[in-house]
Amino acid sequence: MFASFIFPSLLGFALLLSGMKVMETSLQQWAGQKLANWVARSTATPLRGFAVGTIASALLQSSTAVTVLTIGFVNAGWLTLPRSFGIILGTNVGTCLTTELMSFQLHRYGAPLLALGAIGWLITFIRNEMRNSSATPRWGMTFRYVSVAVGGFGLLLIGFKLLQGMGPALRENSVFESLMRHTDENLLWGILGGAALTTLVHSSAAVIAMCMGLAATGAISPEAGIAIVLGANIGTCFTGLVASLGGGPGGRFVALSQLTLNVGGALLFYPMIGILHAMAAYLAPDDPSAQIAHAQTIFNVACSLLALPIAYLPMWRSLNPRNP
Repeated sequence: MFASFIFPSLLGFALLLSGMKVMETSLQQWAGQKLANWVARSTATPLRGFAVGTIASALLQSSTAVTVLTIGFVNAGWLTLPRSFGIILGTNVGTCLTTELMSFQLHRYGAPLLALGAIGWLITFIRNEMRNSSATPRWGMTFRYVSVAVGGFGLLLIGFKLLQGMGPALRENSVFESLMRHTDENLLWGILGGAALTTLVHSSAAVIAMCMGLAATGAISPEAGIAIVLGANIGTCFTGLVASLGGGPGGRFVALSQLTLNVGGALLFYPMIGILHAMAAYLAPDDPSAQIAHAQTIFNVACSLLALPIAYLPMWRSLNPRNP
């Protein structure tokens, strides 16, 4: 049993998560201080903060990275709480990019993209390290970071394809079938499982991508996958909460605001999982994998737009921490 699907499933998830982390790290290195300065300058209003949070999370492929960055800015006095609130709302939308891209059935191009990324990195290695160019400006570093990000995306797609291949074996396993039957009967188990798994791996996108791969083969139902999406949105708050512990009250307020918003959104949409599925099925009638991705996007956009007016309430004036 282990050889038939447990080991390949773990390997596929590890490849998927590794590819996502490679993308995140390379894009953070590429953006670096430029992104930090841009975030600080471009958030004059909560609405602009929402746009910045969306774009930054899409660029970095990590809402957690942007959340931690925002907490640091608030603790340093560079951002007010209303602006940070807008950024947090935007991160929930920007993080949908990866899963939406995966819904386009790009997994067949995983190996070519991984090879393309490796070739790009090798070119910059030859031009820099092998020519001992440490005393001169390093050539093509932007090209290197983008190449590594492309390779990471290819690795992610390979893991996604491997997870899809495990679907038929999982459907024939009595333990997994029983677990999914209980989840379908009570979708709350999906929310709790999604939150716990995301807390462990620190990546909601990786957990949702895993669900998409299983749903594509019928191993889990789209409704169960959507419940896991709601839970993953809660689990992704854990890293921000930990990062806020060593800072000031402003940073803790940002982390708790994100947790409150994501828990509130899950509670609001839990009774409407069927409606979310119906809307997603309308956009992708015959693709359960894409239905989960679209449901995530609809959920996050709706929650963020519903909460955005809160950032304009007068109460924020008394909550803003003083600049150090």
